[in-house]
Amino acid sequence: MGGRGGNDQSLLTLAGELLNSTVSFLVFSFLDVLDVVLCVVYKLIDYAIEAEWKPCYCSSSNNMITSSDSFMVSMNRGPKVVRLCSTKLQLEDVSDTLYSRHSRVSEFSRKATVAVAASTSMSVRSPATTSFAVSSNIMEMLKGKIERRRPQPIPLWSDCDCKICNSWSRSPSSTSQLYVRAEGPADGRTTTNEDVLFIHGFISSSTFWTETVFQEFTAETRSRHRLFAVDLLGFGRSPKPADSLYTLREHIDMIEKSVLERYDVRSFHIVAHSLGCIIALAMAVRYPNAVKSLTLLAPPYFPVPRGEEPSQFIMRQVAPRKVWPAIAFGASMACWYEHVSRTICLLICKNHRLWDSLFKFFSGNRMRTFMIEVFMCHTHNAAWHTLHNVICASAEKMESYLETVREKLTCEVRVFHGGNDELLPVDCSYDLAARIPRARVKVFEKKDHVTIIVGQQRAFARELEEIWREAGKKGGRHSDEEEEEEERPKTLCPS
Repeated sequence: MGGRGGNDQSLLTLAGELLNSTVSFLVFSFLDVLDVVLCVVYKLIDYAIEAEWKPCYCSSSNNMITSSDSFMVSMNRGPKVVRLCSTKLQLEDVSDTLYSRHSRVSEFSRKATVAVAASTSMSVRSPATTSFAVSSNIMEMLKGKIERRRPQPIPLWSDCDCKICNSWSRSPSSTSQLYVRAEGPADGRTTTNEDVLFIHGFISSSTFWTETVFQEFTAETRSRHRLFAVDLLGFGRSPKPADSLYTLREHIDMIEKSVLERYDVRSFHIVAHSLGCIIALAMAVRYPNAVKSLTLLAPPYFPVPRGEEPSQFIMRQVAPRKVWPAIAFGASMACWYEHVSRTICLLICKNHRLWDSLFKFFSGNRMRTFMIEVFMCHTHNAAWHTLHNVICASAEKMESYLETVREKLTCEVRVFHGGNDELLPVDCSYDLAARIPRARVKVFEKKDHVTIIVGQQRAFARELEEIWREAGKKGGRHSDEEEEEEERPKTLCPS
C-alpha cells in the first residue's frame, strides 16, 4: 500500500509539473505578443501626452554612439556604458538582460535544436555576438544629457503624482538625497556606540523596517544605536529620476551621500533583505574596515554554472516564467516584459491611494495598510532598471564580493531565510554560506519571502540585538588586544 501510495503521489506531482509547464508556455507566449503590442500603444500615448515617446529596450542598435561626445557600450566583459556624470565620466555596468530577452517560442526552439543536436552528434553554432551594442534607451538617455533636450515632466503621466511618491521633487536639496528614516537616542546625542543601516529589497521601502522591527527594539537598544532605514533610489519617498539607469553604483553612491556622509557614520552594522543583500555586500566590499556585522535576509545568490552567461542565468532563476507559484509569475512578468510590467505599475502603483482606500473600506479600517506603501510607491523606470542592473548585472561580481567578505572582512555574517520562500529558495542562503564558512544560517520554518519579517518582527528584533551584542563583544576584544599589544614592552630577539 505504501509503495502504491508513493507512486500515485509521484504521478500527481509529475502531472502537476507538466500542467504548469504547458499553461506557462501558452501564457508567456501570449505575453510575448502582448508586450510588442503594448510597445506601440505606449509610444503613441507618450507622444500624444508628452510630445515624445519614452525610449524602450524593444529595439537595439549594433552601432556605437558616434558624435562629438562619443559613448560606447562594450560587451567584452559584459555590457557597459560610459555616462557623463557632472564633470567626470563613469563606467557603469548595464545588464544585457535589458535588451536580450528571448521569447518563449524562440527559447523552446533553441532547446529543441540543442536536444536534436545532442542526440545526433551535430554541432550547434552559437549566434555571433557583436563587439559593441547599445540600446536605443541608453542612446536617448546619454544624448539627452549632451543635447540638453527638454527635460521629461515629473512625474510622467503613467507614474503616481501623490505627495508621498513625489515629496522629493518639491525641494531642490531633496533631489540629491535619499529619504532616510533615522531614529536614535531620545536625549538627542549625535554620537552613539553603534550605527545600523537597513536596506530594503525589490519594490519595497524603508517602511518594511520602520513599521516592523523598529517598533520592537528595546529601550536599551534605542539608547545605544542610531537606526537608519533608507528608501533606495526610485522607491518610496526617495528621488525617482527619469534619466537614471539605476545601476548598483548609483544606489551605493546615493546611500553613501545620504547616510554615511550626511550623518557622519564611521562604522556600522548592515541589515538587508532580498535585493538589498547585493547592495549590502557591495558596500561591505567598499568599506571593509567599517562594517561591524552583516545580516542578510533571503539573499538572491545563485552560483553560476561554468559556461552560462551570468546575467541571463540569474534572470531565469529569479524569473522562471512559470504561472505557479504566484510570486514567481509576478517576478517573471516584472523581469521579462517591459511594457506588461509598465501596465502593472500603471494600474497598481499610480493608483495606490485607491487600493489603500478600498483595503481600509473592506477591512473596516481595522488593519494597518503600511504594506501598500511598501510595495506600491515606486516608478516602473526605477523597478525595471533596478531589477536588471542590480540583480542580473551583479551576477558576475557576486563571487568576488563573497571572496572579499571571506578573506578581508572579520565581521559577523548572519544569514536568515524563510523555509517556505517560493521566490528565492533556501539553497541561496546555504550556497552563500558555503562561500563564507563563518556565516551562520538560520531557516525560519513556515515563513516566506515577506513573513520572515512581517508577523514575527518581535522575534527578529531580538535576533538582531543579539547579533549586535556579539559583534560589540568581538570588537571590544580586538580593541583590548590592540591596546595590550601597544602597552606590552618590546623585547629584542637575540642575534
